[in-house]
Amino acid sequence: MKPQKTQRIRIPAAARTYVFERDHYKCQKCNAAKNLTIDHIIPLALGGSNDLSNFHTLCQSCNSSKGKRLDAAFQRRFL
Repeated sequence: MKPQKTQRIRIPAAARTYVFERDHYKCQKCNAAKNLTIDHIIPLALGGSNDLSNFHTLCQSCNSSKGKRLDAAFQRRFL
């Protein structure tokens, strides 16, 4: 059975700032400090939530390459 997809919301500015500060303004995959984005660790399409604990900082390049897939490195760290 496929997980129910969570509705996408606009991440509030305060939440974005919190995640960037928590992650020291660095991509959690490659440590880049430019072109940062907020990513869902467990994608919404796979049943992930909009909870702060499901967000992390990725650079645009790492976020684009991850897409809607789970990344095993972050599964171990956050699940």
